[in-house]
Amino acid sequence: MSETEGTDGGIDLIALARGEARPDLGAAIAEGRRQMEICNACRYCEGYCSVFPAMTFRRAFTDGDMIHLANLCHNCRGCYYACQYAPPHEFAINVPRALAEIRTESWAGFAWPGPLRRAFSHNVVLVSAGFLVALAIVILAMTPYGTAAVAARSFYALMPHGTMVALFGSVFLFALIAMGLSVRRYWRETGSPALDAGSFLAALGDVFVMKQLSGGHGEGCNYEHEDVFTNRRRWLHQAALYGFLLCFAATSAGTVLHYVFDQPAPYGLFSLPKLLGISGGVLLCVGTGGLLLLKRGSDRGLEARQARGMDNAFTVLLFVVSASGLVLYALRGTELLGALLALHLGAVLALFATMPYSRMVHGLYRSAALVRHHHEVRTRRPTE
Repeated sequence: MSETEGTDGGIDLIALARGEARPDLGAAIAEGRRQMEICNACRYCEGYCSVFPAMTFRRAFTDGDMIHLANLCHNCRGCYYACQYAPPHEFAINVPRALAEIRTESWAGFAWPGPLRRAFSHNVVLVSAGFLVALAIVILAMTPYGTAAVAARSFYALMPHGTMVALFGSVFLFALIAMGLSVRRYWRETGSPALDAGSFLAALGDVFVMKQLSGGHGEGCNYEHEDVFTNRRRWLHQAALYGFLLCFAATSAGTVLHYVFDQPAPYGLFSLPKLLGISGGVLLCVGTGGLLLLKRGSDRGLEARQARGMDNAFTVLLFVVSASGLVLYALRGTELLGALLALHLGAVLALFATMPYSRMVHGLYRSAALVRHHHEVRTRRPTE
């Protein structure tokens, strides 16, 4: 078997990039398979996160299986600290890092369109460049209106509503299409089954309570320290998720008010868009800021080599979006309006443009893995 040929005999997961070979993915899958075979014989961690129950459904691990298990892993790290075969043992079992390497490389392979797939390997550069380009575009769009409009203290005086909708709507639509095609490719190429409502709803429940970040036993994970079980990482992820959803709901509420009820912005403090947006912005700031602090003290030996820059770039951008939005609302009646609006809109545009190639996609792939896992729980039996 060649390095670019999947072990399932028909799926070429290594060359997903339409002719662009990814030997790093082949090496990552081979190492992950070696470790999973040892874990499947040991099964000491069978009561941990969903990776290990899912592992017991298999005697052998195809390339698609390994990518599925990698995305089912939420990097709680409890298995590493409990493992008797972890380094310096000669087996050198490090499941969190092995699966993280597969995740990082496979996401790059599944990304669409092809020319932008390499962006996964240089995510910090991508996000930084995307932010600068987006900021320049926003400033150019605002320039014809800027000088006189600042005195009006109005967003739409600085950038007309039609321009804002056309610019941000088109980029957001592209991001949704790109992420949808990427997840569709993941689902097809990993051999996942047809969707069923029960598995989908069970996975959705896991996502909203962040069950997989509890370490499988509810006490929390060892992300911060091997001797400390804590749900802090889970709570911060929940704050970021619900903050993002509330901000999206605020935008949706404003859209409905504008187009359905003919009530254009600006809105008052106690209006639905403002209540949702402010609460969402605060939660998003707390969640992303806290995750950045946790990441600083975490063990780099338990993550993919390129994952830290990838994670931080996306998290920082989310923090800038939320923080600049809150500051913009607080200072909109000042002469700083123009500069703050450019910063906020530039960050939002960069977030939309880089979403398919940034850490944002991890939620989609892990959700898909959870759907498949719940389907297997309902239809398969563990191997002996």
